Amino acid sequence: MQIRNNGYTLKNCRFIVNYDKILENVNIVIQNGYIKNVGREVEGDEVDCSEYIAIPGLVNAHTHTPMIILRGYYDDAELTEWLKKIWEFEKVFKLNEMNIASELAIMEMLSKGTTAFIDMYFNPEGVKEIAEKYGIRAYAGYTFLNSLFEPHEIDKKQRQLKTSELFKPIVNVHSIYSTSIETLKLAKQIAEETDTWIHIHVSETRSEIYEIKKKYGKFPVELLNELGIVKNAQLVHLGWIANWELRYVNQATHCPTSNMKLATAGFFPFKELMENGVNITIGTDGAASNNSLDMFREMKNAVLLQRHSYWDVGVKAFHAFRAATENGYKLINLKGGRIEEGYIADIVLLKKDKLYPLRKDRILSNIVYYTVGEYVGKVIVNGRIVYDEKVEREFDKRRRELLKLLDEIIS
Repeated sequence: MQIRNNGYTLKNCRFIVNYDKILENVNIVIQNGYIKNVGREVEGDEVDCSEYIAIPGLVNAHTHTPMIILRGYYDDAELTEWLKKIWEFEKVFKLNEMNIASELAIMEMLSKGTTAFIDMYFNPEGVKEIAEKYGIRAYAGYTFLNSLFEPHEIDKKQRQLKTSELFKPIVNVHSIYSTSIETLKLAKQIAEETDTWIHIHVSETRSEIYEIKKKYGKFPVELLNELGIVKNAQLVHLGWIANWELRYVNQATHCPTSNMKLATAGFFPFKELMENGVNITIGTDGAASNNSLDMFREMKNAVLLQRHSYWDVGVKAFHAFRAATENGYKLINLKGGRIEEGYIADIVLLKKDKLYPLRKDRILSNIVYYTVGEYVGKVIVNGRIVYDEKVEREFDKRRRELLKLLDEIIS
């Protein structure tokens, strides 16, 4: 339905699911982009929620949106060989082509319940424009990668990015091995001066940690700590972090499917990081190394990979759900990721009939281990309904247009 008033009510939600609390048959009053009340209150227009399960919006904490063009491109190689092929393609990847691919990725993520994402690529201005068009939260920046770009040129372009209601610039550094100490220091400087954080791949493979140790005399996280970077950095992958490096970490992002697909081995120390009070988030990585952008599948894989690595069930469904919701919003520094009074109204409505047997004691398990993005019925960001069946029909039309352009690029 069309929302006419500033405030409206999601009425009689079958379940409301936070990672630590589940409510049945209650209303959510939304006003000015925030949750005003969860209970029996009704205000403004009414949206029937009786056929839906309400969950907080999902944050895809690490992706590369333009890489949807590379889905299925080079699927059966380990990271080092794979990266060479990817970088060959990226040397001739044009800006307008990146934006076409990013638009497809953003539509896909939004339709699967992602309400915010953190992007590492080379077209942040395009990502900002597209995110604002579709109503999704985006965090992106130009990427420091010495083999492709001159660092001071990236620094100059990064400083021109502007914050908006749905977009915030961040500082992207591809990795330690693909940059230099001088570039890392430059990234640290701009992050401090623009009041944002550094988003970087770290300790992804065994060869990486040996390479960095041989070159600098320290392991990757140790080196970042020595440079004063790690305290204000989001460290992605961490499959080969040493136990003595754990104490330096504040923000860590797990991308289980990508790690398995690229055979990076090691394992992300989920339990140890939790015990250290680290804010753990989850990302799909790009469609070239996943190949899905579905955060529901990623939550499931996050738990299963931990159980396979540890031989125990210490990491549970609610840990993954919290990482994808509340922890994601902590990373982007917004009061979101929970359906409670005073929190940002970023909400996903799942079709209840898809999650059977529909029982309160099974609902969280079904969300993490059974649900896929196709079960999403509506998505609300900042209080606005930005995705529903009507929008999906519009998406289908736009997808067909973009896919024709994508086919021309690939050909």
